[in-house]
Amino acid sequence: MSELRVSDGCAVVLVDDRLGEVLPAAAAPLLRRAAAVYAEAGLADTTRAALEAPQPPAVDELLARAAREPVVLVVPELGSAEADALHAAGARLVEAPRPAGVELLDAVTVMDRLRSPGGCPWDAEQDHDTLRKYLVEETYELLDAIEQRDRDALREELGDVLLQVLFHARIAAEHDADPFGVDEVAAELVSKLVSRHPHVFSGAEHVHDSESQQVRWEELKQAEKKRESIVDGVALGQPAVALAAKLVQRAERAGVPADVLPSGDSAGELLFSVAARARLAGADPEDELRAVALAFAGQVRAAESKARESGREPAELSGPEWLDFWRSASADRA
Repeated sequence: MSELRVSDGCAVVLVDDRLGEVLPAAAAPLLRRAAAVYAEAGLADTTRAALEAPQPPAVDELLARAAREPVVLVVPELGSAEADALHAAGARLVEAPRPAGVELLDAVTVMDRLRSPGGCPWDAEQDHDTLRKYLVEETYELLDAIEQRDRDALREELGDVLLQVLFHARIAAEHDADPFGVDEVAAELVSKLVSRHPHVFSGAEHVHDSESQQVRWEELKQAEKKRESIVDGVALGQPAVALAAKLVQRAERAGVPADVLPSGDSAGELLFSVAARARLAGADPEDELRAVALAFAGQVRAAESKARESGREPAELSGPEWLDFWRSASADRA
């Protein structure tokens, strides 16, 4: 049987059940002309029911029929004896390219399983409030991966942040009075992106540069959300330096003069003034401060290493000794 060749019109059609009852367009004429259509048991029940196709017979019988007349076998993936034998005997392989984002469907399904009865007890106990700290932690771990230029960590931490989005959306779907799920979240995002980029999606406007786009973005948000103040919508829970920079940015775009920005000799006023000057100069003070802080941490570690190389424990160092090892480490890193 291994040398048997199938007739024209025979095909193995790969379908992705995650996309629902969807067949590749190229399979349509093959299905219309086929003398027999079979569906593997591994397909989703809804897909098999829609096809109204029986399971394939044994390999020898399947190949014998395919040699006489067109046969189409619909499968979720290659690897079964029937699909592999039919394909090896000359049956055409038909599949549609998977759209970008299809793996997100699996992520949604897994999250639903974890949250549902019979899933994970810990996941089932969580709510929006208990998950807050994890969202913050995962966000900072993502920022660390970006800072370190670690591609593997970046991929992993993006997934962890995505998990938080899926988790919150799944919890939101359970709300008694105002339920919404991940589809509503995605739909609102799409609507927002399209409405705030008319120069891209409608051609109604022309934006010359990214700065102009940011100004127009704020104008569209102001009108869309019917905000009464230029500082409405600023997340007040963000780190203080980032918050100061965001408020200064909003004020600058609205034409608020720099003279009215907080000034004075208190620690808070001085910090706000530094953040404001950095933002007005086009820098991001949160990133600038983070970079300096990370460099300082690296220098501390280097000085500690120098001390240990000399047989001293950092906890036992005097001020002058710290300074000596600090200078030695700085000279090595110069």
